[in-house]
Amino acid sequence: MKINWRIVFDVFYFIFVVFLVISLVAVAYLLGFKKGEISSINEFSNYLSQIRSKQEEGSGLSTKTPVPTLIVSPSLAPKKKSVDWTGPQLWEAVNKSRVEHGVNPLKQADELCTIASIRLNELLELGKLDGHEGFSNLPERRPDLKWIFEKYNISEFLIAGASSPQEAVDSWLDTLGHKKLLTGGEYVWGCTYAQNGFGVAIAAYQ
Repeated sequence: MKINWRIVFDVFYFIFVVFLVISLVAVAYLLGFKKGEISSINEFSNYLSQIRSKQEEGSGLSTKTPVPTLIVSPSLAPKKKSVDWTGPQLWEAVNKSRVEHGVNPLKQADELCTIASIRLNELLELGKLDGHEGFSNLPERRPDLKWIFEKYNISEFLIAGASSPQEAVDSWLDTLGHKKLLTGGEYVWGCTYAQNGFGVAIAAYQ
């Protein structure tokens, strides 16, 4: 009897294909079951977590680590010094100090008051001292006032932040250049203006 190997091959090939299909179906089933098992476990864990959270909320307890909250206390602004002193008060304090230092009190000159008034307004607008820049270039900026600078030898003395006329005078006494206002016998005329803690003293001689 002659064996037909073609038929045998086809039978084994059919059996192999059937076995392969069954294996793939089995693997797919197992993977699906495993995935479903994992999904079920995760859902169950989430369910337990939800129950636990509700219980903690009902009891007022929390498992979270408390984090300290920094509460910044409001800072109190420093009390401002009184700055209600005026030009006439500064004038009085300057002349009092000059007499105490053995020199003549200054005589007021209206043209010098014009300069003091202009300079005070400039400092108030600027909000700080300008290092005498506005004084040094005033004759160029105001040609109508140039004659005053030609008539006198003029010096300017500035102060800012003093709480009183006496404090302004004391500050000037502590600096070599400004001290001349209070001890310099060469000065004959002058004028002072002051407002909001700023003070301008103009002193002159011929």
